Order: sequence, then C-alpha cells, then structure tokens
Amino acid sequence: MSTPRRDFLKATLAASAASVLPSSSSAAPGASSVRRELYELRAYRLKADASAAQLHAYLEKAFIPACNRLGTAAVGVFTEAAPKDGPAVWVLVPHASFESFLATQSLIERDAALQVAGAEYLQTPKASPAFERIDSWLLLAFTGMPTMELPPMSKARQPRLFELRMYESYSETKALRKIDMFNEGEIDVMKRVGLAPVFFGQALTGPNLPHLAYITSAPDAEAHKRHWDAFRVDPVWEKMKNDPRYADTVSKNTPRILGPTSYSQI
Repeated sequence: MSTPRRDFLKATLAASAASVLPSSSSAAPGASSVRRELYELRAYRLKADASAAQLHAYLEKAFIPACNRLGTAAVGVFTEAAPKDGPAVWVLVPHASFESFLATQSLIERDAALQVAGAEYLQTPKASPAFERIDSWLLLAFTGMPTMELPPMSKARQPRLFELRMYESYSETKALRKIDMFNEGEIDVMKRVGLAPVFFGQALTGPNLPHLAYITSAPDAEAHKRHWDAFRVDPVWEKMKNDPRYADTVSKNTPRILGPTSYSQI
C-alpha cells in the first residue's frame, strides 16, 4: 500500500533521475535505448578488530535471499584487502526501477522470512553492534552501459577480484563531462583491453558528490594489472585523455581492490 513517505521518496528520486538523463551531448552515438538500471552501493563500516561474522550471516542467509525474492538476480558482497578508511563490507544491489530500490529499503519491516533468518543480526544488543554505520549511495547507470554485465568468472563461481573506483569532481559540469568521456569511448576501450567492467553509475545521493563509481574485474591481480597497462597505451584512450573537452574532470580518484565473499552473487 502506498504511504505519503513512500510517495514522497519516489517522486523525489524520479525528479533526480530526470535531471541527469542524457541530453544529446551526453549520450554516446548509437547508445542503447535500454532502460538504465539503478545501483545501491553500501559500505558497512566496522569497528577495528571487530568480527563481521554476524553481518555476513545476515547478508548471506537473510538479506540476499530477500532481494532475490524481489527479483534482484545478483547481489554482490565484497571485502577490501587493504582498507583505505577502515574495515568495511561492501554490498552492491542492482535495481531495474525505483520501485525495486524502495522495496529493498522496506525489507526489514515487510519480509517475514528475512526477519526470521536475520533475527540474531536484527536483535543484536547495543553492547555488540554488527556495524558502526552504513554509508549508502544510489547510482544511475551510464547510457554507454545501461545494465550490469556479470563477468564469466562470477557466473562460473571461479576465483576473481574486482576494483571499485570512485571519481570525484570539483564541479557538477565537470562531473557530467567525465561521464560523457566514458559514454563516448572510454567504456569501449576498457572492454576491448579486457578490464571487464561490471557497472558504471552516476551518484545521485550519498556523500562526496558529485562523483561517479564503477567496478572492473579480472581473474587475479596479475591479469588486472596487464589489462590496465594495455588501457594506458591504447591509442583511442591516448587521444581522449588529451582532448581539452575532458580536461580537469576528475579531482580525486579512490581505487579499492575488492574480493568477493564466498556467497557473493557477483
């Protein structure tokens, strides 16, 4: 049933999406007309030396099954080998619509099976919290890659690693120009050299705006380095990075090497 709060959130998010839908200047030539996905990226911040066992049990046994019941095919859960800002568990939830995103936000209240499976986590006492805080971003997929692309390694449950990068910009205009750069050729180069991107998204909400985020993948660190080395000398990329239209579009790049948990669906 609709509620004033839910209607307000839906209207607000829809307005945000409309403001960032691609114009003729930001859509890549021949870009797909497929409806662009949304992604929620969460960082469960943990206290130093604290156990994450309860959180992992909740994500594996309660949260992911509940998301799957809503129709979300693949939820990713990752840990960072060398955390840049403290230990965290990273969760990526793709959404086909705002309705999917909103439904996920109310899972704890509405999903009886999740309440049972996640009881220990949900009822944990104040003295032993499962996390310190949750950071969350809502991202809109780029026109150049409107839907998530799972690497074959994920589908086959093979060893794999991922790199999450967040590019911050000093102005909203420059942030949009960097998205143009991806849509107008950078995504194609990354795919061609084997970086196997999983998603690209423009952050609509969350800290450190304006910024974008994306994840690339590889079977191991050596292959990932080899793919980046090929990217850096690619002639198309060389031309694009020296194009004055794309100058000064990134003020901060935060890369993170992530490993999937044993139960991650990505």
